Amino acid sequence: MTQARRVKLSAMQRTDMWKRWQAGQSLHEIGRAFGKSHVVIHFLLARHGGIAPAARRRSPLTLTLTEREDISRGIACGSSIREIAKGLQRAVSTVSREVARHGGRPQYRASEADHQAWESALRPKVCLLAIQSKLQEIVAGKLGLDWSPEQISGWLKNQYPEDESMRVSQARGVLKKELIQHLRTKRRIRRSRQARDRGHRCGQIVDAISIRERPAEIEDRAIPGHWEGDLLGGTHNSHIATLVERHSRFTVLIKVPSKDTAVVVDALSRHVRKLPASLRRSLTWDRGLEMAKHKSFTVATDVKVYFCDPQSPWQRGTNENTNGLLRQYFP
Repeated sequence: MTQARRVKLSAMQRTDMWKRWQAGQSLHEIGRAFGKSHVVIHFLLARHGGIAPAARRRSPLTLTLTEREDISRGIACGSSIREIAKGLQRAVSTVSREVARHGGRPQYRASEADHQAWESALRPKVCLLAIQSKLQEIVAGKLGLDWSPEQISGWLKNQYPEDESMRVSQARGVLKKELIQHLRTKRRIRRSRQARDRGHRCGQIVDAISIRERPAEIEDRAIPGHWEGDLLGGTHNSHIATLVERHSRFTVLIKVPSKDTAVVVDALSRHVRKLPASLRRSLTWDRGLEMAKHKSFTVATDVKVYFCDPQSPWQRGTNENTNGLLRQYFP
């Protein structure tokens, strides 16, 4: 029988590991920092899906270390459980269980009891998808139809509004490999949005205007006419330029014969010029060189182009989510 892997990192090291991961360091870089293999780091991160777990906090209802020290002193002085409980303004049963749980009056030690209570409070909550067979069948069926997790979650809330057991928010370690293949990203580990926010250079695109210089009015989506765009590549050298309007989510698909910047810019310019002037305010693009001639696009359409930071597609999230849906059907 194979023994389960036991990876020892202190609480401080685990905190540092998550900080490094969120800062964008690779598995190899993190591993070298702790003298561990990158496989070990991947194992630790994958247990939480690549998202740092919330910091543990003590419940205000539990006994504190100070209260446990008062219990220990009361025992040493020969006070009864009832007298100790009265001094703490706690129920007698609470103090009685506390003492009995940690060795009784002869062996009770405040610091040891506090440490044991903190460790025993680790009770990982099993997600509903792991224990609800009906929920498993529904989720598996919807994933088989290429529904996204967000679509499934919304459908469940609509179909079972009063049944809290029919909810799904995460499924790490629950989905079978064949079902994971139906997910649009097929990834087991996620990086936070800040993970790749390390380089702000403009790459090989000359005179690229950073997204950080984009007016604040674009962020709140209140004013229509601000677009996000990207170029999707398929098989047999096929390409589609996608434009999504941030306010309405209106989507425009433009087939282009190649990813050459002159071809892409010309096709985009022709379609954007057909729009009313009020809907031609700005365009936020990925880092692809297909928009290297962005100045020509701006001259032809009077639409200013902003570029995302390197490896930061989440900065044009509306377009990126749309592209994820389109890739399911674009060969």
